[in-house]
Amino acid sequence: MNARTGQRLLSLDAFRGFAIAAMLLVNNPGDWGHVYAPLLHAKWHGWTFTDWVFPFFVFISGMAMTISLARRAQAGADKTALLLTTARRAALIIGIGLLLNLIPSFDFSSVRIPGVLQRLGLCTLLAAPIVIWCRPRGVALWALALMAVYAVLQLTVPVPDADGVVQTGLLEPGKDVGAWLDRQLMDGHLWRQAKTWDPEGLLSTLPAVSSQLLGVLAGYVLASRRQPAEKTMTWMLAGLASLWLGQVLDAWLMPINKSLWTPSFVFTMAGWACVVFAVFYWLLDAQPQPLSRARWARWLHPLVVFGMNALFLFALSGLVAKMLYTVKLTDGRSLGATLYAPLRDSGLAPVNASLLHALAFVAVMYAVAWVMYRKQWFVKV
Repeated sequence: MNARTGQRLLSLDAFRGFAIAAMLLVNNPGDWGHVYAPLLHAKWHGWTFTDWVFPFFVFISGMAMTISLARRAQAGADKTALLLTTARRAALIIGIGLLLNLIPSFDFSSVRIPGVLQRLGLCTLLAAPIVIWCRPRGVALWALALMAVYAVLQLTVPVPDADGVVQTGLLEPGKDVGAWLDRQLMDGHLWRQAKTWDPEGLLSTLPAVSSQLLGVLAGYVLASRRQPAEKTMTWMLAGLASLWLGQVLDAWLMPINKSLWTPSFVFTMAGWACVVFAVFYWLLDAQPQPLSRARWARWLHPLVVFGMNALFLFALSGLVAKMLYTVKLTDGRSLGATLYAPLRDSGLAPVNASLLHALAFVAVMYAVAWVMYRKQWFVKV
C-alpha cells in the first residue's frame, strides 16, 4: 500500500511476484542434472541469478514492515500489541515451514528443522522489535551491528569441524562456526544433501535479519513525502553504493556466499533489490505518463497476480513438487518422472527440456494464482 494515499502499489506486488516466479522457475527443473548455470545456486562462494531470489523475499518483507509496523508505531499504536501480532504471524510462518518439511514421511526423528519459511519467520520475529521501537538511524545501526557480530564470530572463534579438526575462520562447507553451532543444536535435523551444515542455519540468521532491516530502510523511502522521481533515484544510488560495498567486503572481509549469508552477500543482494525495485516502481507507479504506466501495468500484470498470493504459492508449489516425486504409479515410476518423460524424449537438448518443464510448472502455478486473483482470494498470514 502507498503509505500516504492508501492505494495499492503495483510495483511492490510486481517485485514480490518477480521473486516468487523466479523461485518457482529455479526450484522445479525437469532434471537437476541438466540445468542452465544461472538457474542453479553458486556452488559455494559467488552468486548467480538464483541467489537473488531468497534475499529478495527477505528484503521485500522488510519493506512491508515499514508500513505495517514502523508507520503504525510512530502514529501511536500500541507497540506491545504490534509485537505480539507480528510474533504470532512469524510463528505461523515457521510452523508452515516445519509442516512442509515433515511431508510426506512425518518422520520427527530426522525432519529438517531449518528452512526458507523458518528463516523468514525468524527474521520477522527478530526484526520486529527493532522496527517498532527504533527510528531509521537505529534500524541502520542494528543492521550493521548484526553483521559485525556475525563476522567477528565467524572469523575469530575456533571450532571443530565434522571430523573434529579445530579451525579458526575457515569458511568452507561444514567447517565454519555456524555449521558447528547447527550440529550442536540440530544434529540429525539438517539439510539432507549436506548433513553437517545447513544453508538456513541459526547463526547466519543474524545477517539475514540485516537484509530485512535494509529492506525496512528502503521502505522508509517509499513511505516518505519525496517526489516519485526522487525516490527512484534514491533507490538507484543506494543500490549502486550497496553493490560497491558488497564488492569491497568480498575482497577485504568475507566472500559473497549465500549459504553463509555473509555481509558481502547482504550488501550485494540488497543493492540488486534496490535497483530492481526502483525499475518496477518507476515503470508502474512513478513515471509521469499515465498511458505508459498503463501499458507497463498490462505487460507486468502476471507478476502482480503472482505477488498477490506469493506466500501461498510458495507453500503450494513445495507441496506439489513433493507429491510429484513421492506418488508412485503402477510401473514404479514417480508421477513427476512420468509427466516429464515426453519432454525428455522429445528430441530437445536435455537442458532445454528441463527448462521447459520448469516453465510449465510456473505456468500451472500462474493458473492457480490467476483463478485466485479473479475470485479475489488473497491468503494473508
